[in-house]
Amino acid sequence: MNLGILRLFRVLVLLLCFQSLHAQVQTFDFDFIKKGELNDNTLLLIGGIQGDEPGAFMAASLVATHYDIKKGSVWVIPNLNFYSIIKRSRGPYGDMNRKFANLPESDPDFETIQRIKKYLKAPEVKLILNLHDGSGFYRKKHINNKYSPRRWGQCSVIDQSNINVQRYGNLEEISSSVVSSINNNLINPEHKYGVKNTKTRLGDKEMEKTLTYFAINNGKAAFANEASKELPLHERVYYHLQAIEAYMKIMGIEFERKFALSPSVIKQVMDHDIFISFYDEKIKLPLSKVRNLLKYFPINKDGVVEFTPSSPLMTIVKHGKEYIIHYGNRRLAKLHPDYIKFVEDNRDINITLDGQKDSIKFGDIVYAKESFNIASISDLRVNVIGYTNKSIKNESGITIHKKDILKRFSIDKNGDLFRVEFYKGKNFAGMILLGFEK
Repeated sequence: MNLGILRLFRVLVLLLCFQSLHAQVQTFDFDFIKKGELNDNTLLLIGGIQGDEPGAFMAASLVATHYDIKKGSVWVIPNLNFYSIIKRSRGPYGDMNRKFANLPESDPDFETIQRIKKYLKAPEVKLILNLHDGSGFYRKKHINNKYSPRRWGQCSVIDQSNINVQRYGNLEEISSSVVSSINNNLINPEHKYGVKNTKTRLGDKEMEKTLTYFAINNGKAAFANEASKELPLHERVYYHLQAIEAYMKIMGIEFERKFALSPSVIKQVMDHDIFISFYDEKIKLPLSKVRNLLKYFPINKDGVVEFTPSSPLMTIVKHGKEYIIHYGNRRLAKLHPDYIKFVEDNRDINITLDGQKDSIKFGDIVYAKESFNIASISDLRVNVIGYTNKSIKNESGITIHKKDILKRFSIDKNGDLFRVEFYKGKNFAGMILLGFEK
């Protein structure tokens, strides 16, 4: 898929004064994304209540970025416990899915719980789906330790068979319908789904503390979908999306998905359709094959990093002297900063690619097969990172060939994509990326 397919939907600001992840806990609020039309038949979709369940938060994130709701309403919270996702932990302050009964105000998760409760109780919301990754494979009858009633993977979870509400109160019937739909689209027969009724009201003290039980006690139809931790990430996401789409169809929600619903395509989208832009798109950075460390990366000297991610699971954390780009549980790259004053400059840049003239903007990514030449600009100096010629201080107005640039200065691991930076005096004006097509 092309980089441009994603909608850049939020801008985050990272203050330089935050020197550690612990110091930034309060900046990791979850995202709340409304999709579709406003109505009283809204699906509330939640992922990331536990940070060690990537299938759950990745599936919710893909709905936020890659689904268009054509009829109906879907609210998505893809990163409910964002701090735990960054920390790759079930819950740095304890399991958030056990904090919906009594919770003291001193609990670090208190404000997050109060905020999500407001959405759970919103009058527009009629059905709630909480996504999880669970251990093993749920089976009604014990087979072995991996296939057992005590396991949570590959099941639709309800707290009881029915609740007395106007819509979707037949929980077990709906859950069975969803399970049937998923089982018609299995990757492997071993992955079959079942309905798991925890019968929480009969005295399950742990389940009484959960999000879904809080929801049904506030008059909402609530379900959990579990994908097995035994499966690779893209297969877990596949099963979560199968479940999400089944619930949307039950609710009469019509949607358009921007990719084929197959495990291989899902893996491609998750791994390659990701990028981040900085400072109102002065810099755009594709991340699918980014190097682990990018040295001398321009950062505004006022100490503020403004960035717009392609996914709500993406953020930047300052750790020591470096900025780390996180994507869900993954650390994609470290940016070693070059602090410099940024200046506004919105003019077009004239470039010749393999003899063909073009006009581009800062932040653009362009490709050549063999050579490029950036037209001279009177008050701008051009620096092609990886090209060295001691007799030239301004690398505009000259033709540079692929063989002239050292691969080790590329931003990607393949050695094909390079930074071209523009300076006005000692100040930074912008960047383009120049790639060489194979």
